[in-house]
Amino acid sequence: MINYMIVLAALLLLIALLYNEKRESVKGILATKPFLSALFIIAALIQPHPVPAYYHFILTGLLLCMAGDICLAFTSRKMFMAGLVSFLLGHVLYIVTFFTTAKIGTWTWVALLLSLVFSAIVYARLKPHLGTMKAPVIAYILIITIMVIGAATVLGDAGLAISGRIMVFIGAVSFYVSDIFVAKHRFVAREFVNRAAGLPLYNLGQFLLAFSVGALSLVP
Repeated sequence: MINYMIVLAALLLLIALLYNEKRESVKGILATKPFLSALFIIAALIQPHPVPAYYHFILTGLLLCMAGDICLAFTSRKMFMAGLVSFLLGHVLYIVTFFTTAKIGTWTWVALLLSLVFSAIVYARLKPHLGTMKAPVIAYILIITIMVIGAATVLGDAGLAISGRIMVFIGAVSFYVSDIFVAKHRFVAREFVNRAAGLPLYNLGQFLLAFSVGALSLVP
């Protein structure tokens, strides 16, 4: 029951956040975004922890992403860089979590091939707009690509509960795609459509990772 209440509250806050994004109200965004981010942390906290190490890494990653959320509410380059670093560290923790929880297999190598090709295409599209930000963006793209490969590794590990594996993979891919919209909004065109698509995907990804804490158990 509590999980459903969290999801409902998150939907209401997401609607309010999108409204404030449409108005470009920094005050409104700061009045909603931290609370929305706090909900996916609460979601992780209240789940059972069948794999304790997985829980601790995911929770720390969620906290770093919450810090990134707050930084990205501001438009200055300095705050954007702070947000980028926070999310980068959050992704690193997710990567460590996925690769230490699951065994490398066929899904790992398939994801490696497909995601590297797709990420190269994404970078090629962004490159003309990046200016002096090429190196940080390359680093970020590499990290989120490895995160997706890690999530695919989890998906392919039959020693883990299927519901948790699916949550992890869809969550990571949703997060990855949302970051494309963040980059498009920041470097290509500041359009509300980027926020309208990116924010729901981002929150879907984070909540799925938070709920996966309780669903990703070892198969007897």
